Parts: sequence; structure tokens; C-alpha cells
Amino acid sequence: MMIRPILLLALAAVPVLAQNGDHAGEVQAERVPAHLIPPAPVLSPEDQIKTFRLPPGFAAEIVAAEPLVTTPVSAQFDHRGRLWVVEMNGYMPTPDAAGERVPSGNIVILTDTDGDGRMDRRTVFLGGLVMPRSVMLLGDGALVAEPPRLWFAHDRDGDGVCDAKEVVADDYATQDDPKLGEKANPEHASNSPTWAMDNWIYSANHTVRLRWNGGTNWLRRPTIFRGQWGLSQDDAGRLYHNSNSDALRGDLVPSEYLDRNPNLRQPYGANVQLERDQRVFPVRVNPGVNRGYQPGQLREDGRLATFTGACGPAVYRGDQFPEEYRGDVFFCEPTGNFVRRERIVERDGVLSATNAVPGGEFLASTDERFRPVNLLNGPDGCLYVVDIARGLIQHRIYLTSYLRKQVESRNLQVPVNLGRIYRIVDTRRPRAKTVAAELPGTDELLALLSHPNGWWRDRAQQMLVERRDASVAPRLRGLVLPEKNPSAPGRLHALWTLEGIGQVDLPTLDRAVQDPSTKVRVAALRLIEPFLQGPTRQEASLVLLRRAGFLPGAEQVQLFLTMTALKTQAADTILRVLLMNSPASPLRYDAVASGLGGRELEFLEGLVADPVCGPDKKEHAGLVRRLAECVAVEGKIDRVEHLLHLAGNRRAGDWQQLAMLDGLLSIVPVATKGRPAPAVRGFRFAAQPVGWAALKLADPQEVRARVQRLEPLVGWEGDGKAAPAPLPVATKLSADEEASFTRGKDLYAVVCGACHQPHGNGQEGLAPPLRDSEWVLGSEQRNVRIALHGLRDPVTVKGRKWELNMPALGEALDDQQIADALTYIRREWGHTVAPVTAATVKAVRAATAKREDSWTEAELLRVP
Repeated sequence: MMIRPILLLALAAVPVLAQNGDHAGEVQAERVPAHLIPPAPVLSPEDQIKTFRLPPGFAAEIVAAEPLVTTPVSAQFDHRGRLWVVEMNGYMPTPDAAGERVPSGNIVILTDTDGDGRMDRRTVFLGGLVMPRSVMLLGDGALVAEPPRLWFAHDRDGDGVCDAKEVVADDYATQDDPKLGEKANPEHASNSPTWAMDNWIYSANHTVRLRWNGGTNWLRRPTIFRGQWGLSQDDAGRLYHNSNSDALRGDLVPSEYLDRNPNLRQPYGANVQLERDQRVFPVRVNPGVNRGYQPGQLREDGRLATFTGACGPAVYRGDQFPEEYRGDVFFCEPTGNFVRRERIVERDGVLSATNAVPGGEFLASTDERFRPVNLLNGPDGCLYVVDIARGLIQHRIYLTSYLRKQVESRNLQVPVNLGRIYRIVDTRRPRAKTVAAELPGTDELLALLSHPNGWWRDRAQQMLVERRDASVAPRLRGLVLPEKNPSAPGRLHALWTLEGIGQVDLPTLDRAVQDPSTKVRVAALRLIEPFLQGPTRQEASLVLLRRAGFLPGAEQVQLFLTMTALKTQAADTILRVLLMNSPASPLRYDAVASGLGGRELEFLEGLVADPVCGPDKKEHAGLVRRLAECVAVEGKIDRVEHLLHLAGNRRAGDWQQLAMLDGLLSIVPVATKGRPAPAVRGFRFAAQPVGWAALKLADPQEVRARVQRLEPLVGWEGDGKAAPAPLPVATKLSADEEASFTRGKDLYAVVCGACHQPHGNGQEGLAPPLRDSEWVLGSEQRNVRIALHGLRDPVTVKGRKWELNMPALGEALDDQQIADALTYIRREWGHTVAPVTAATVKAVRAATAKREDSWTEAELLRVP
């Protein structure tokens, strides 16, 4: 039924500034008439299932429910069929979150003792936790996420109860609670530690990956930020994640490759948006969403219009659903009371996602209290849904007065002791065996590496790696061979198991790069890379180069990623030939550019001189532009001058010349209408570059237009022009200011660098660049306000609109720390603007003491 606009005019607006999530001056009008909102009674699990709408042939079954389990937010099966569940009982016990920090959380183990498919026994593995997020089985126990701590909890006597625990990390969090001033923001806390196929443990909402080498031996390495809540991998080991308003993202390639080159801005291939269509299709009205009063948040019929709570992704890797479901990604939308299924398609190494139920959802409920927050694959091949079963799921940090009124009008804030876990099953197919031996032997684990259900393959690989038994290596090498193991997934897991126990060898990789399966070949090409150093370099190079050819997308991309590690003229020549004879692809271009840090100019020079890069290769202008951009970002005058020489020597107006000029121009941000263009450094040469003179004389209009745009940035001694760089000349820092800069550098690495990156170029889908940002180089008053109170979207940085929020740091950092961090970003990366003092921060803090909301761009632009 459509809601008539005339009805809305009669509805009262909600008073503002009563809740943390309220925005000053924003009218919170009700948009769904009360008579269209059904009541929200508390349903039993049996009655709630009746509200589910699923595709024909599918059904939901109760696995566990209150009182056996309460407030579940995450779960994981073990090989014995037991379900380990995280109970976040402290989450929003009241609309004011009173008692939230009481240690009431648990990790419980649920067991089905009679084999009827429903859990009937509960064991508290670890209790007394404050807002636990996740559990991951490991060794004799589990990793337990209780941000800001990540625990390794042990069960050394096997009774199902933790008897010892140690801290693995005390920085397992990313954002502060603005009221508590600690790493306690539950909507932005690290979660979902996941043992990935490459034997590293990745997490959502975190920027460190871990590797366990037994005992207390842990490796820590930086990684990119992934999503908000939940993490999953596919059969190739690629990671998938999402955030509340961004349905699905994924990594096309291992992200560590794309961090190799600081000159490569916003590299393509990791944290890629797979689903661009954010529309949703719930089966009931959804007035109880936090910003339901904002235009566009709800459709005219009162239903949620776009994602606002996407979370808990799970790649379906089981064998109970029909084959066409394998590899699809399911995830939750608790505010819309549904579970989405996205069909994943791979073309030329690039993944994309589309709603598998056009105009609908895979699982949708008419019950407002159905709140799916996580999904998981099971050992039986089914998909499991974790339902927190709370009417109020918005945290107090962002809760609006509008939502509080909605919640209290239907008494959604109680009860708080429910919780359900459901099994989604294809009723046309049997469920598989769900348990292995209590302590599986080597033979059983080796066989499970080739199980049709990815859950068993993952578990077998992890358990074999944990045991670190080198004597199993010969049998694993046999399992990598197609003639001995017809299962391609099994061969892939055998290969990664060898890596995990440190027993990969070149002869095995030489066979694996010729495997019939693309996934196996990609993994083998990746695993060759460590052998390209030291005494094995020559042999490994031969194995790699024998494979160099025109390969399928994902395989060729990995070939490029690995080959750039050779750093030889021969390898570069092969790369150029392969690139020019492959489809135009930003993924291929960035795979190569990511490994050319400091060598982009030389590679480009060889490329444009090679006959293979002729007039008929115009479709590869993106590669030339990208390499030229890297040279411009690096900003070394002698190399920029040589780039101008290369451009000036090309035939006027040819595609290579235009692409090189476009690369130089890429550092010039696009001006936003009504605002001055952001500042950008230019290039000051000792004398007029010869190439520049040639470019100035070029006739084609497309060349002249580019030269005209570049001219303000190009200058030389005696040209009679002001210095092209519009940034002020840096004044020497005092001793105190130098100390502040140094402290700020350390702070930036801990607080800011995970999102904005050490090179300051930002991260796609997460954080805008700080390097050469007009905001960083502008008013210190604005800088301080952003640091103190945060910034909410949209905001335009260097001509691009970003729809992401920055958290407030005012409660977590004192005046001096904020001054230090701001001084660092205002003087790093060639920036020359004035440092910020603690006195300035103190004054701004006092002047804005009553502010409880983050800033908008419009508000900040009014600040001088």
C-alpha cells in the first residue's frame, strides 16, 4: 500500500538532540503512518519460522533457541558437530545501554546429544566476557575476540571448559567509543578471525593479519581494512566482506601485493565493490530503522529502500544445496529482516555480484524481531543463520530519537534474553554426516582435504597445519598431482597444507603450475615467489618463465604479480609483450605497477620504445597513464623531466603521448563546483625541459588542452613565473615542533594509518587520501574539529565525493596527541603548512564543548 504524502504532513516530528545519533537541526519526521505498522509480538521459534519466505524446496529448521542460547552474534562448528556460539548478552540491555560493560558475555558449546538435529546441551567454555564478538577454533581451544583483546583460550584437559588463556593481541579494535574513550565501539570493533586458505588469520574491521606457528609464536603483518562485521572466503581463498550500507566487497588478488608501491594510488584488486546496486526488497514495512525519517531511506510503501545493516557474509561452499548455489555469497540485513543471496560471476579474473532473487530476497520474514546478524556453513553442507533476536539492535552511539520512539512504541527493547540459530536446508536432498572422529587421524584428515564440502576441506587443512608433522609431506605432494587426486579443490588444499607446514618444494610447484585447474595454477604461481630469492632463484625463475604466456584472467594476473619480483630486463620485456597482447584491464595494469615501485619510468620507457606497443594498441592507454601517474606521484624532478622528454618525443597527438600527459594530469584534483580547486604541488625545474618545449609547440587540440592544464604546474628558474607549487615554503620546525611531528608519526601509524595508509593515499571504499588533501592543507581550525568530533558523509576530497564517516578522536586523545597527529599529516608527504599546537586544540575543544555530533562538510566550510 502506498503512503500518501498528505498523511505525512499530519505526523509530528521527533524532538532532536535527545540521543547520541541525532543531528543538529534535522527534523525527524515519521514517514510511515501508525496504522500501517503491524504489532511486533514476541514469537516462539516455531511460530517465527512460519513468517519466513524461502525459495521453493528450501526450509528452515530450529538448531538452538533460548534458553539454551541467548543473544548469539557469531558461531562456528567443530569437527565433532558441536556448535561454538558467542553470546553478547551485554549488548544494548536498555535503550541507554545501561549495564553494557557488565561481564555477562559467554562462549558456549552446544551439543546435539540425541542426533535429532537440534542442540540440547550447553557448556560454558568461557564466561565473564565484556561484549565478545567472535570465536575461531584453534589448537586445543579457540581464539576469542573481546576487543580490544584477542585471547587464545585453551581447554587442555578436554572437558569443554577453558582452563587457561593468553593475550594474542591487545589492539584488536579500530574505533573508540566516544563516550567511554576506549576501543569499545561495538559497531566498529574487530571481529571474525578467519583461518584463510593461505594459513594466515584475517579479521573484519582490522588491519593486522596473524599467523600461528605453535605455542605463543605469532607473526603479525599489516593488511588492508576489510568490512565491518563478518568475513568469508571462497574456494580459491579470496576474501569477502561488507559494511552496513555497502552490500558486498571482495579481494580479487592477495592485498599485500597492492601495498608494495607507495606511488600507486588507490590500486585496483582488493576491497573491490562487487555489488553496486544497493536496493533491497523486504516483505514488510520497516519503520524501525535508525534513519527512517530521512528521505530515501524508506520507499513510499514504508519498506527499506537500500542496505543500512548489511553484515555477516558467508560464501556458500557446501554440498547440500543445488550445485548452482556453490560460490554464491549470502549475507544478512537485520534492519530489513532478511538474508540476501548474491550470485557471483567471474570474468577475466574480475568478480561481480548480482541479486540472485531479482526484486526479492532469499530469506525474508514478516517478523520485525527476526534479526539475522551472521551466517555460517555447516559440516552437513547446510547454511546456518544466527539470529540475535533483539528488537533494538542499533547501538546507543548512533541511536536516534526517531528510532527510540519507534522501539518504545512497540516495546521492542524487551525481552533481551532471546536467541535463535536456524538451519536452512534443501528438503529435496539429504543432509550429510556432520561429525568426524574426536581426534581425527592423519589418514582421515588427508582424505577430508578432498571432501565436496568446503567446510571439511578448510578444517582438515587447518588441523594438519596445526600439527606441523613434516612426515606427511610426501603424501601431500601426491595429493597435489591430478593423476593421484581427481579433486581440484583437494589438490589446492594439499598445496596450501604443504605451505603451512613449510614443505613446499619447486618440483611440486613445477607440476602444479601445469594443473588442469586454474585455482591450483594461480596458487602455485603465488607460492613460487619465495623461491625467487637466494640459491633457488635461477631454478624458480625457469619454472615461472616457462609458464609465461597468454593465460586466463586470474592466472595471468597472478603471473604478473609474481614476475615483477624478478626485477630483470628479461622479465620486464616479457611482461610488456604479455600486457600488450592481453585484454585491456585495470587489474592487470595495477598488478604490474604494484611491483614496479621506483621503476615505473624505466618500464614505461621500454614500453613505448617497443614495437609491440604500436599505434594499434590504443586500448592500453590506461597502462601508460597509470605508469606516468606513478612518476608524477613520486614527484622526483629529474624523473618527471624525463617523462616530459618521453612525451615530447612522441608523434604529436598519438595515444601514448596523450596517455602520458593524462598521467601527469591525474595528480591535479578536479575542482568542485562553487569551491576553489584543491592545492597541488607543481614541478620546478632548473631549466625549461626540452620535452615541455616540444609539447608547447604541438598542434593537435587534444595536446594543447592538456598542456594548458599542466602549465600552472610546470616552471623553471628564470621563467618569470611564480613557483608553480601553490603550497607555502616550509618554515623550519622548532625543536618542540620536531618532537611533536615525531610523536605524531607514531600516533598516525597506530590510529590513522590503517585506514589512510602509511603513504597517505587513502584506501578505496574506506578512507580518502590525506596526501595533498585540501582539508589537511587548509584551515587548522577545521582539522582540529574533525579530529575532535569526527566527520560524517558526504565529503569531497580532491574532487571526489566520499560517502564514509570518520570517527571522533576527542575522547581517546588528549590535546597534545591531537596536535601531534595533525602536525604530522600537515608536514609529511612534502606538505609545508604550519604545525598545530596543543593550545589551539585546547581552545577549539573548549569552544565546541557542547557539541555531541560529528561535523558535516557544509558546517566545516563555514569555519575560517
